[in-house]
Amino acid sequence: MRRWEGGDPGVSNQKTPTTILLTPERKFHSFGYAARDFYHDLDPNEAKQWLYLEKFKMKLHTTGDLTMDTDLTAANGKKVKALEIFAYALQYFKEQALKELSDQAGSEFENSDVRWVITVPAIWKQPAKQFMRQAAYQAGLASPENSEQLIIALEPEAASIYCRKLRLHQMIELSSKAAVNGYSGSDTVGAGFTQAKEHIRRNRQSRTFLVENVIGEIWSELEEGDKYLVVDSGGGTVDLTVHQIRLPEGHLKELYKATGGPYGSLGVDYEFEKLLCKIFGEDFIEQFKIKRPAAWVDLMIAFESRKRAAAPDRTNPLNITLPFSFIDYYKKFRGHSVEHALRKSNVDFVKWSSQGMLRMSPDAMNALFKPTIDSIIEHLRDLFQKPEVSTVKFLFLVGGFAEAPLLQQAVQAAFGDKCRIIIPQDVGLTILKGAVLFGLDPAVIKVRRSPLTYGVGVLNRYVEGKHPPEKLLVKDGTRWCTDVFDKFISADQSVALGELVKRSYTPAKPSQLVIVINIYSSEHDDVSFITDPGVKKCGTLRLDLTGTSGTAVPARREIQTLMQFGDTEIKATAIDIATSKSVKVGIDFLNY
Repeated sequence: MRRWEGGDPGVSNQKTPTTILLTPERKFHSFGYAARDFYHDLDPNEAKQWLYLEKFKMKLHTTGDLTMDTDLTAANGKKVKALEIFAYALQYFKEQALKELSDQAGSEFENSDVRWVITVPAIWKQPAKQFMRQAAYQAGLASPENSEQLIIALEPEAASIYCRKLRLHQMIELSSKAAVNGYSGSDTVGAGFTQAKEHIRRNRQSRTFLVENVIGEIWSELEEGDKYLVVDSGGGTVDLTVHQIRLPEGHLKELYKATGGPYGSLGVDYEFEKLLCKIFGEDFIEQFKIKRPAAWVDLMIAFESRKRAAAPDRTNPLNITLPFSFIDYYKKFRGHSVEHALRKSNVDFVKWSSQGMLRMSPDAMNALFKPTIDSIIEHLRDLFQKPEVSTVKFLFLVGGFAEAPLLQQAVQAAFGDKCRIIIPQDVGLTILKGAVLFGLDPAVIKVRRSPLTYGVGVLNRYVEGKHPPEKLLVKDGTRWCTDVFDKFISADQSVALGELVKRSYTPAKPSQLVIVINIYSSEHDDVSFITDPGVKKCGTLRLDLTGTSGTAVPARREIQTLMQFGDTEIKATAIDIATSKSVKVGIDFLNY
């Protein structure tokens, strides 16, 4: 979308806020700026009936035991199913995209004409990815029968794919303090450029980025085996990925499993809220959010545009307008004025200006960024200690939060001597554009690292002296050892795209029609038993044998399962050896 309607003055709107509004009957009403503005214009008593949710994407990361029934809480305190909200949001995007495509092409676009790519943070666990897929099915983007119509891409990987395509004049290199201009058109880029222009002329509708058919110049500086780090900092999370280049095709290999944490720009909003609590009292802020939800939204909008004006070398104060109802409600609540609160709050870097504004000194604003930026730098420092990462040649800083000069400067100061730090110009849209390239060729990332060790619990023959006596089980005269962890794949192991792990399973009784096998995971790779510390049950593998056997049930059935771990999601297939028919198989990380 070129522009989201209803955006804020003074804030560029290539992105839309994660905000959704449901009617009192819990039906979808609007999304993004439109939801925010409509909610804001409702009469306060009426507003209490409507369900308004914002910044809800992070819930999928912070919820430890995510299920299809996980709830979100709206601004009025009412609970609503997260799956429903995500499905509504995706359905809204689906309709917007199909409408935009139909408008541009001048003919109706059907959903079946589209391959959808949804990006998620790389540090999201399997359940969150599966949750996203379920929500997309509910929104009608794809269906379980036609699952390949939807690809889940990892955000820093998408950014990484896009960064490889960049030419130097599309980047700002921090170390040289000035934008680096491309070479003269004739020498390197000339031929490729003419081709690209020709391609664009032929495909008027395609609106391809010129970059796509020309391998970027950054590429010509990278050699086989070079490593680079993508730091993707968004609203909720910061995601780090280290890639290494494998020529000639320029495939990427993930060198170090994706790491990161909840250190996005929301952390800055949270610090601002803490500051308000310190000045006006936590009890007041809590009440204000509930009683005047729209005014609270207003205050956060005012903060957002000032937040974007923060810069390391700024000397003049930043003014944040307090909504009238904030001033009014505070007086009712406390019996004295906002001005009085500021005077007695001993927060000396925030003053009251006679125009009804909070005046923050630049230092005060920068202090709100500090905890979040410190966490990011700290995390990067740890990463640079790892031998695989110490020889990184470039660091690409991407994502919406990467637009913050304070973050740029901190990264430059800490790591400018270790590698070249580069920020693409349209830094906020890097991931979106990379996701498009990924959708066109999902095989571009050839090797990934598994973030966890995965396996199942099995019975093995009991070996005296090797197995602990409390794990001995005697059945029909045979001695078995229980709870053995049968490892599919180790944490940090390199897995190539399409690489399969094979296992065979036998039903306990030949007549058994459904085998359910529990999947366990651990962050360590030296796991022997499913009862070891740190081993968690994380999902189930379900083999459905109905309809696979003929009339005679063979004496011993063997089901061979193939699991694929190299993709962004874990997939499985299975075959009944006796009949060589395929068996229905599902891996479930949500409802186990």
